[in-house]
Amino acid sequence: MTDLHSPQRSSTPGAPPRSATDLFGDPTDANPPQWLNPPLFLSEDFDAETYISDLRTFVPLDTLRSELRSHLSSLQRDLVDLINRDYADFVSLSTKLTDVDAAVVRMRAPLLEIRHKISTFREAVESSLSALHSRLKQRADAGEAREVLELLLDTFHVVSKVEKLIKELPSGATNLANGIANYADNGYLSNGVSFQHTEKGSNLRETQSMHLERIASEMNRLKFYIAHAQNMPFIENMEKRIQNASSLLDSSLGHTLVDGLEHRDAHAVYNCLRAYAAIDNTRNAEDIFRSTVVAPLIQKVIPQSLGVSGASGDELEQDYKKIKQYIVADCKFLLDISSTENSGLHVSSFLANSILKEIHSTIQKGKPGVFSPGRPTEFLKNYKASLDFLAYLEGYCPSRSEVLKFRSEVAYTDFMKQWNVGVYFSLRFQEIAGALDSALVVASLVQTSSEEQKPQDLILKQSATLLKCLHSCWSDDVLVLSCSDKFLRLSLQLLSRYSSWLSAGLAARKAGNSSPSPGCEWAISSASDDFVFIIHDLNCLAEEVCGAYLAHVLELLKSCSTEVLDFVKQSILQGAKSLKDLLPLVISAIVETIVERAVDDIRQLKGITATYRMTNKPLPVRHSPYVSGVLRPLKTFLDGERATTYLTKELRFELLQGAAFKITDRYYELAADLVNVARKTESSLQKIRLGAQRRAGASSDVSDHNISDTDKICMQLFLDIQEYARNLSSLGIDAATIPSYRSLWQCVAPTERQNIISL
Repeated sequence: MTDLHSPQRSSTPGAPPRSATDLFGDPTDANPPQWLNPPLFLSEDFDAETYISDLRTFVPLDTLRSELRSHLSSLQRDLVDLINRDYADFVSLSTKLTDVDAAVVRMRAPLLEIRHKISTFREAVESSLSALHSRLKQRADAGEAREVLELLLDTFHVVSKVEKLIKELPSGATNLANGIANYADNGYLSNGVSFQHTEKGSNLRETQSMHLERIASEMNRLKFYIAHAQNMPFIENMEKRIQNASSLLDSSLGHTLVDGLEHRDAHAVYNCLRAYAAIDNTRNAEDIFRSTVVAPLIQKVIPQSLGVSGASGDELEQDYKKIKQYIVADCKFLLDISSTENSGLHVSSFLANSILKEIHSTIQKGKPGVFSPGRPTEFLKNYKASLDFLAYLEGYCPSRSEVLKFRSEVAYTDFMKQWNVGVYFSLRFQEIAGALDSALVVASLVQTSSEEQKPQDLILKQSATLLKCLHSCWSDDVLVLSCSDKFLRLSLQLLSRYSSWLSAGLAARKAGNSSPSPGCEWAISSASDDFVFIIHDLNCLAEEVCGAYLAHVLELLKSCSTEVLDFVKQSILQGAKSLKDLLPLVISAIVETIVERAVDDIRQLKGITATYRMTNKPLPVRHSPYVSGVLRPLKTFLDGERATTYLTKELRFELLQGAAFKITDRYYELAADLVNVARKTESSLQKIRLGAQRRAGASSDVSDHNISDTDKICMQLFLDIQEYARNLSSLGIDAATIPSYRSLWQCVAPTERQNIISL
């Protein structure tokens, strides 16, 4: 066998030695690596395990597997090549076989004989197998019958044992003194314990409860047997005995539990509760605790004889405080027992089915008005007091799973269903939204009381009502956290309603509608100074909503996830943005009002035509009187008390610039029309004059060196716009920066008229 651990030397003399890469590196496609040594596979003593164990010391198994697969593929290709090369010989291989038919005849008889023997043996085996299956089925049926019989015997024995144990109970379970006397006659209890050790009633209660727990465990076993032996005549015949035993056990357990609760016997109560849990009848224990302990306590707090209470009698906060005291004094005893670890008493729910259920029932009978959302303030107060009380009850749950179990109880869900927070929200919605609507339908802007009013306070009653309604949505005496999504939507609706009211009024004012739709009358009747209040209120509202209001909402919802808080924040910021988006519209309304007043003065320039048309007046040397009044409305507005008090310098400059540009635009339009009409009239008169001269035979080449009426009109306009530019400059606006002013200059002061100006 070739040594695999040392590389072979090349047989060629003088050839360089092979490197490690040649021996253990990646092979080429033509030749496998030297360490693979394919001829070794043909040797008779080849052992695969030895081969692999020798190679794995210096060749990874993945590499070996890959090379073996490559070698297999190479062999398969070689085989296919050989078949294709000698395909004719491969096909004619069967024709070269001689005496095949004779060989077949010789083998047929032995094969038929073997086939017959196999068939006979197979039939014998199948017969034996069928018999075996039949016997196994009989055995299984017998086993089932035996199990049923054993089950019935066990059931009978358990029923008899339960009846015997029940007979050993005292004849009057409600009177332990009689039980003590009965046991005293014998000196020993049923379990063989000397009566000397049970002289006290507590010992007897504990012993009897332990006895009942034993009976309960047997009853549990009996229920198991009955569940596996249903619809059997034997069980049906024993049904009456089983029912009697179950009834006696329930009665005895009830008496013992009541007595244990009255005497605060922890051992007796614990054993009774375990007995109830064993027979899966914890509901009876819960009902007994409810009727024996809880009901009398709740009756002291909320008597059912009150009937229909007044508003002051329907408050639950003080009642819950008293109930908490009673729970600590009289109920905590049982709650601590039921929450004992590894006791198996977790199946019961005294908090829900005893305490909460009784409180719910008593409130329905004694104070039915507390569940009515018709008085939202009282309803919310009682609802929050109830949630606080439920949180108090959850404090008695030993684990988180117990809290979830408590919340899933039917008594808990029924109690929560009584609080119709959906109707409560509807009433609050009508109250809050109605207050804002009532403020917005007023036909004019109403100012709030000016007493002790600060500059940062809201001025308009409509704005103040909006802010009040927004704060109401998240105030402690209105908000229900379970409806926080609805109150968030209401807040956004309030912002949208205010924005719609404002935008609709501005649109009606811009359209100049003399009979606007209801809710828009204020915009028609308001002066430009009134819109200063709107700008101030919009800025204050936006600042408040984005600042303290948003922080307050996020603080209330801090228990929500980050995604929810981000959504709430973006929603409120979007509502604030809708308020800020109204500022340009309000500013535009103020500008339009100022422009209209200024245009009333600008229209007086039409009188310039009448002044100089065919009047032979000299060339004007000073501006027209109307120019002084063009910018007076703008200056009066900016210097007014409201603008200086409630508008920032930036806003005042924005108003000044907007109004100056628009007034100049209108000035240019009117002046351009006037100049165009004057030039057309001048041209017509010139044609008429030339025609008259031709008819009179005068020379038409004589130039008229007199200044025309159009030149006088343009000169007057030129002087006017110069004064207008000085007035703009006094307000802080450079007229040269206004495009329409430059157009106006070019209109009234063309190049050919500069000579006249110099004269």
